[in-house]
Amino acid sequence: MAKSVLKISGLKVAYGGIKAVKGIDLDVNEGELITLIGANGAGKTTTLKAITGTLPPCSVEGDIKYMGESLLGTEPFKLIHKSLAMVPEGRGVFTRMSIQENLLMGAFIRNDKAGIDADIEKWFSVFPRLKERASQLAGTLSGGEQQMLAMARALMGHPKLLLLDEPSMGLSPIMVEKIFEVIRNVSAQGVTILLVEQNAKLALQAAHRGYVMDSGLITMNGEAKAMLDDPKVQAAYLGE
Repeated sequence: MAKSVLKISGLKVAYGGIKAVKGIDLDVNEGELITLIGANGAGKTTTLKAITGTLPPCSVEGDIKYMGESLLGTEPFKLIHKSLAMVPEGRGVFTRMSIQENLLMGAFIRNDKAGIDADIEKWFSVFPRLKERASQLAGTLSGGEQQMLAMARALMGHPKLLLLDEPSMGLSPIMVEKIFEVIRNVSAQGVTILLVEQNAKLALQAAHRGYVMDSGLITMNGEAKAMLDDPKVQAAYLGE
């Protein structure tokens, strides 16, 4: 039986009278790449922020279990110690630090210098553009380069679960292809991933299973390949 990494049960999030998430269930098992797709305002990012405890003041009901333990009430800075990392929408790189320093920040809980150095070289080999600019301030990078850096930084902590929030947003088509190539490769290495993404076609092509979110509810879920062929998904999200 597959080992559960993340289990969301009956999650509701409300800001005053506005119900952003209306009681959803979602499971991510070890080694899976799961995608959560849906239109803007569907509640996808709110769901990720509920997992990471980074929501503004609001009402949260239900439960979020990670590796069998409830995450509700866990302070966000403690998540990296639980091997949970997130690449937020907008990347969130440390703009006044160099690429090299950003990667070192991703490994701040580690003390195996040789392993850290080896991982930096590993991600430099995956993203040669970062290696060429290793001493450059992260704030001077393009959006695509910042996305590469944000992903590499998150992976420096060897997460058991990687949350990705809209990694392709605002990127050129060539850069989007590169980012998804890396997502597939990271998944193939056994890292469990929950991907929130507006590019439904690429997300479902990369994922094992998918969930569709609409107006705060999960309206459909299943094998990603079957969802790609579903007329309702095609009409609503794939432009077909």
